[in-house]
Amino acid sequence: MNVEVIGIDLGGTAIKLGRFGADGTCHQSLTVPTPQPATPDAVIDAIANAIAQLRENVNSIVAIGLGTPGPVDGTGKIAKVAINLAGWRDVPLGLRLEEKTGLPVILANDANCAGLGEAWLGAGRRFQNLILLTLGTGVGGAIILNGELFVGHQGAAAELGLISINFDGPVCNSGNRGSLEQYTSVQAIRRETGLEPAELAEKALAGDENAIAYWQQYGKLLGIGLANLIYVLTPQAIILGGGISAGADLFLPSLKAELEQRVLLICREGLEILIAELGNQAGMIGAAKLAFQKFVKIEVQIDL
Repeated sequence: MNVEVIGIDLGGTAIKLGRFGADGTCHQSLTVPTPQPATPDAVIDAIANAIAQLRENVNSIVAIGLGTPGPVDGTGKIAKVAINLAGWRDVPLGLRLEEKTGLPVILANDANCAGLGEAWLGAGRRFQNLILLTLGTGVGGAIILNGELFVGHQGAAAELGLISINFDGPVCNSGNRGSLEQYTSVQAIRRETGLEPAELAEKALAGDENAIAYWQQYGKLLGIGLANLIYVLTPQAIILGGGISAGADLFLPSLKAELEQRVLLICREGLEILIAELGNQAGMIGAAKLAFQKFVKIEVQIDL
């Protein structure tokens, strides 16, 4: 069945779009700058114009998936809030794009899309049940259950970085205290060391004992958070993405040791800890997969 969808990753500085076939082949891609200021009207117009370019002389596109930097509503049509985009609150992004393109549109949080992308074509493609954790400026997450993205009844599930690992820890923007994000994000590393993660990794690789100790403690704290998630979800794999994952060799040993100590064997047996493979293409790819899952039913005929 020769159908295609468009996957879109909406970021604060760039909008990435791709035209995908059902096997995951990207037939055409396009990156356009995010308008500044990134008001809803300006961004919607920029996306619609880019979609028109991808549809030029192409008749096989049937749906659009879009990852947005913030939570969406349970219908997958409304961007509730979009981080780093000016004036975004309850923006009917999906509905507006449907009006402009005549195609059905589904939205999801960008971290959720990244998780779906890794599950489809990346590090998680061997698994039906997995967790993605993005270790970046904040800590985002995604849950894939039985091959499907889990977003909960209101579309806001899988805020994995906001689980608490210290009931009396630093205050989080969410209102929680001691959230995983407060100990394992780029901002946490800057706050505690005054360094960027890459700088701290260089020091550790050069033999700096304080830097080595920091990454060991980082792995322990991340392991504590993952232990909680494993007990609830018992995934086949946990995929670590985001910029900090580039230095995973520095903290994976202590992370795995923490899991072995805290998690019953039956709950973690066969569990694999993996590093994301798709980089900054994951969100676009996952958005395309979301569109296929939501709107495209591909029937396979078997000759008997």
